[in-house]
Amino acid sequence: MARVVLAMSGGVDSSVAAHLLLEQGHDVVGVFMRHGEKSPAACDLEPASAKTLLPIIGQGGAGRLDHKQGCCTASDAEDARRVADRLAIPFYAIDLQAEFGRIIDYFADEYARGRTPNPCVQCNNWIKFGKLFDYADAVGAQYVATGHYARLRAGEDGAELLRGVDAGKDQSYVLFGIDRGLLPRMLLPVGGFEKPAIRRMAAAVGLNVATKKDSQEICFVTSGRYDALVKHRRPEGAEAGELVSTSGEVLGRHAGVAGFTVGQRKGLGVALGERQFVVRIEPQSNRVVLGSRDELMRSELTAARCNWLVDTPIGEPLKGLAQIRYNAPPAGAVVTRLEGDRLQAVFDQPQFGVAPGQAVVCYGGDRVLGGGWIE
Repeated sequence: MARVVLAMSGGVDSSVAAHLLLEQGHDVVGVFMRHGEKSPAACDLEPASAKTLLPIIGQGGAGRLDHKQGCCTASDAEDARRVADRLAIPFYAIDLQAEFGRIIDYFADEYARGRTPNPCVQCNNWIKFGKLFDYADAVGAQYVATGHYARLRAGEDGAELLRGVDAGKDQSYVLFGIDRGLLPRMLLPVGGFEKPAIRRMAAAVGLNVATKKDSQEICFVTSGRYDALVKHRRPEGAEAGELVSTSGEVLGRHAGVAGFTVGQRKGLGVALGERQFVVRIEPQSNRVVLGSRDELMRSELTAARCNWLVDTPIGEPLKGLAQIRYNAPPAGAVVTRLEGDRLQAVFDQPQFGVAPGQAVVCYGGDRVLGGGWIE
């Protein structure tokens, strides 16, 4: 039996992950991560008993009891606590306001620079498989687990990260940035199941989240308006500028580059008689460039700040698949690792909406090979 720190979000996936880990004989410690952004109601985690809620670990040190700090949502926190009670596992709430602040700053900075951020990837890199490992070490846990739909297996060159069995829910894309050395200490219990089976399992063991809807929102955008958050934190992203065509013709005005992303079609603020998309964002000139779908197609890309989960020689072309967005289908490509933690991907067929700031993740079949941030 090994001790496992499990990130519990209050959703059905991490809740069933707790059940599966217990079935496997593990000593499970549930953790809810509070980001400190204000939510509609205060997060009340009063314990049903001293064993179901352990003291919150705050920036000021261990043992601080604080039941009224904002969190992802109050109902999520309560759902996670109830699942922990039901499964009789200890449950901690961890104050990660400073760490989430770093993610929010990254999010706002990228939009202000005309790039498209991916905070979920950074959350996995910096917090779920970053700070949680520090916490696991502090409580003597061998593993960190989450409810992600991805799989791990032992390979000849070490642990391998794979797509989840449920193709429609696969989340391996958002895990590409994990430190390769941490893979042997990760557990992904739900990755071998399809979503309907997870819901049936939750109902069978009496978990109150069995029919809970999946979250579709960014957890720290509590108002539902990401552009309002960006404009509040980075006012420079709210400076008005020109909407122009790819030929340079002025088509109209916009209220700030923070409200746009490459590939966007709706909410452009101008009617041109034919479908137009955001082709490019130029924060230096404060211009948003619009064009046709064909003008958005790209045959290749380069990416920086790469992370590799396989041994990949620099300069050696690798035939595989490249995925440019979380919800994009993987595309055939030749990927080459470059000097300076960079890569180049040349696609078999041109791809729509390659957005600077998003991640490109490379696969060999179902295995995640690595990836980087599109430049």
